[in-house]
Amino acid sequence: MPKPQVFNRPTHPLIWCFAFICAILAIIIIIAGIVVFVGYLAIRPKVPLLYVHAARLDLIDYNQAGVLAVRLTIIVRAENHNMKAHVSYYNTKLILMYHGLHIAQLVADPFDVRKNMSQELSYVVESSSIPLDPGQQDVTEQSLRREAMPFFLKGNSRTRWRVGPLGSMKFWVHINCYMLLPINHSVVYPHCSTRSH
Repeated sequence: MPKPQVFNRPTHPLIWCFAFICAILAIIIIIAGIVVFVGYLAIRPKVPLLYVHAARLDLIDYNQAGVLAVRLTIIVRAENHNMKAHVSYYNTKLILMYHGLHIAQLVADPFDVRKNMSQELSYVVESSSIPLDPGQQDVTEQSLRREAMPFFLKGNSRTRWRVGPLGSMKFWVHINCYMLLPINHSVVYPHCSTRSH
């Protein structure tokens, strides 16, 4: 029986060129991955924090007509635990609520927090007269009997910082903070911290 003939064709130069380019790209990606990993281990970036440090109910005025007015002092603290990068905070907007009613919006101009430092944002919030519906009036009267008023602070801030070879990193940080404030003007330290993504 005759043996089948095998034809050896030379590989086309374009295929060799394509294979060479793919090998170079693979090496570049591996080296970049190693640099990022080593940079991460060296710098150990930490997500900045924004939290309610302290709050106080300074004034409460509630009358028989079911109209409420309050004044609060709220201290929000921005913290940067990065040892090698300062952090910029911007688009900071927080809403203060009482039983679903929006009392005030707390905002801050863009600001920076230096490496391994913190900065306090102090707000004095004074509401206008707020008419309450019957359900809110009942809850308010119960709170006054318990000598503590419930408030809720909700909002977010955008953060940005540069971390060496890792480049610029951006996160939204979010606050959801329930505050039960005594009517005797005592300071409360809720320490409601942020979540990020």
